[in-house]
Amino acid sequence: MSGTVFSSESDIKLEQIASPQLYSDANQSAFGELVQETLALTRRLFIQLQRRPSTLVASIIQPVMWLVLFGALFQNAPKGIFGNTTNYGQFLTAGIIVFTAFAGALNAGLPVMFDREFGFLNRLLVAPLASRFSIVFASAIFIVSQTLLQAAIIVIAASFLGAGIPNAAGLSAIALIVFLLALGVTALSLGLAFALPGHIELIAVIFVTNLPLLFASTALAPLSFMPKWLQVVAALNPLSYAIEPIRYLYTHQNWGFNSVVMQAFWGDVTFGGAILVLSGFALVALLSIQSRLRRTLA
Repeated sequence: MSGTVFSSESDIKLEQIASPQLYSDANQSAFGELVQETLALTRRLFIQLQRRPSTLVASIIQPVMWLVLFGALFQNAPKGIFGNTTNYGQFLTAGIIVFTAFAGALNAGLPVMFDREFGFLNRLLVAPLASRFSIVFASAIFIVSQTLLQAAIIVIAASFLGAGIPNAAGLSAIALIVFLLALGVTALSLGLAFALPGHIELIAVIFVTNLPLLFASTALAPLSFMPKWLQVVAALNPLSYAIEPIRYLYTHQNWGFNSVVMQAFWGDVTFGGAILVLSGFALVALLSIQSRLRRTLA
């Protein structure tokens, strides 16, 4: 008995050719399910935040306190010592915005880690999800949204403290910068959440990383104040490429992508160059966790 046997791949291709509309609808349906799952998981994270609002309140109060205390500490500093800023509060605002975004994004992996330890993540992995990457997408959306909210409140608070406020284009640029930084750091934090054995190890990484990166950036002092070796470190720190463009927006109403925002040891860094560095950082971070996510979520 003989017959012609077609491979499953050939059958799929023939059916796609015969009924392209059917496969188009199937792809749209799969995408719709992915969006629905992502929104549902994101809503779960916001419900958790609503039940424990103290975490959000604390993450907003702390940077505002930094603005008040550090601004008062250096309010009598000679004008011009911190560049073109009129006061230290204006100089510090950019650093507070970026560091708050960085610290919040660095904690992005903790909810996933706790879900792992309490067994909820295993329930999600055995559920009939359209894509398990919706777990990652939901965490990223939640953290980025929270970070943008924190940045907006810091900008408003700083304006009341005398730092002023950029124009509409400048505020949009700040949102873009915060988004790129938060996206890259969130990706790294989620990668660590799936790679490390428990939340103790992740918290240790957060503690070891947090303050050193803050002090090794231009958040608290300009490059010219630093010793040569620290200038090199700060010029390689991604936080500096988020801080300096925001700081430039506070001191220059007329700005462009070719505006020089930082003078690194190898040359001038333009506004557009800083955006490219942050975009590259976010892209590299996203690509670096792909293999780990595939192994964990497969």
